[in-house]
Amino acid sequence: MDQLALMLLLLLGAVVSVPVGDRLGVPAPVLMTLLGIVLALLDFVPNVNIPPELILPALLPPLLYAAARRTSWRQFAVNKRPIFLLAVALVFVTTVCVAVVAHAIVPGLPIAAAVALGALVAPPDPVAATAVAGQLGLPRRLVSILEGEGLFNDVTAIVLYHVAIAAAVSGTFSFPDAALELVLSAIVALVVGLVLGWAASKLLDLLDDATLQVGLTLLVPYAAYVLAEELHGSGVLAVLVTALFLAEARDPDDVLMRLAGHTFWEVVDTLVTGIAFGLIGLELHQAIRTASGRWDRMLVWAAAIVGVVVVVRLVYLLPATWLTKRMHALRDYDEDIPMSWRETVVMWWAGMRGVASVALALAIPLTMDDGSRFPDRDEIVFIAFGVIMATLVLQGLTLPWLVRRLGVRADTVKEKEFERVLAIRAAKAAKRRLKEIEDVEELPEELSEQLLRRASDIGVRISPELADEERREAHQQRAKRLKRLRRIQGEMLSAARHEVLAARSEPGSDPEVVDRVLRHLDVRSLR
Repeated sequence: MDQLALMLLLLLGAVVSVPVGDRLGVPAPVLMTLLGIVLALLDFVPNVNIPPELILPALLPPLLYAAARRTSWRQFAVNKRPIFLLAVALVFVTTVCVAVVAHAIVPGLPIAAAVALGALVAPPDPVAATAVAGQLGLPRRLVSILEGEGLFNDVTAIVLYHVAIAAAVSGTFSFPDAALELVLSAIVALVVGLVLGWAASKLLDLLDDATLQVGLTLLVPYAAYVLAEELHGSGVLAVLVTALFLAEARDPDDVLMRLAGHTFWEVVDTLVTGIAFGLIGLELHQAIRTASGRWDRMLVWAAAIVGVVVVVRLVYLLPATWLTKRMHALRDYDEDIPMSWRETVVMWWAGMRGVASVALALAIPLTMDDGSRFPDRDEIVFIAFGVIMATLVLQGLTLPWLVRRLGVRADTVKEKEFERVLAIRAAKAAKRRLKEIEDVEELPEELSEQLLRRASDIGVRISPELADEERREAHQQRAKRLKRLRRIQGEMLSAARHEVLAARSEPGSDPEVVDRVLRHLDVRSLR
């Protein structure tokens, strides 16, 4: 098996793991990691020859962009304090605790290298967290917190990691310089993200083809990441800012772009997530080779750091959640917080490590500035993989059971009520617009009444509870007739598509004209 065949196998696994995971109740990223582990243990499967410095730039931008598209500026603004406590403060606390323990138990491990280890295992993976949380029906407030933590903690961890690696390689460290680097990195990323987001939104307005617009959105996250990194900023933060800017700048009437973009990014998210977590499992051979002949000591060290990572998160979350709830009650903050100890436990157990930790572990340099070997690099890589495997596989496999056991579920009543409110707002907006049109255009009474009924139907179709008993029955009857009409019309359009597609293979047929006509029929079918 060569490298290309291995990548194709991972892509196939990424597609298949979604329905299989749904049926087994196991998150798809965990299944892909297990597949990677199985492949790593097979002798005929080659080692992955991807330069470590390319893993983050290749995989992280599209994953972060896809995740950020599902949220908004307001969510981050409202939840800035919980996100800060988790994505910044908890990363610092975890890094320090891991560094202290690693420096104490691993003979000869310098403190700078121990800090690098702490930084690379500190951030829970945003992709794993959102993928798992999205499948378990968790309350929206928990999903929002996990998404915010996962999207922003990489910024803190990567900067800490680079500072620690620079200190270990050069042998010098300055806290003021490190703090200044963190601040400048964030400022550069914000500027790059905002400027690139503004420029991309203007360019999207100029492109009137959904295919070109979607293609541009694929290039934007990579451009944001690379440009920010070239300017010594945080590529992760730049991608997030760009994605959030574009999400807010979307044209409400650009329906085709929204539908095409949603489908496209669902595909990208599925495939890249599968490859990323498959690579995590495949890199297991690196850890196995590192531990050869030293399994007893290496496993003890890895288990100790796993314990530190897991325990620190729980010990931190309990008082932090209590304090946040107290401040929430005293000052009536409008933010998402865990509302019970059960939700706090779920948040604790959802702290899985993943793609960023693997990339940072493999990117540790081989040598120092003076040409000597990087101290205890093999031990750091093995411990890092121990943390990743333990948290991703063990926690990922048991999190669904824990959620069911604790009975943590989304508030469907609240969601339905919000859906009802949106339905009312949508219907009122349609009626307002109809009134404005009637003020400037003279409409026949029959047409005006028909349009008014359709405006009301907008809300009823979204939330049938809005209609009274008589109107609800009438709506149901109309819905049945409409369903029958659509079924028959769908069969008619299907016959038309088959006829047009058959013409593609006829002598003298122009395939471009056929495809253009077929696209017209497809758009008609969507409508």
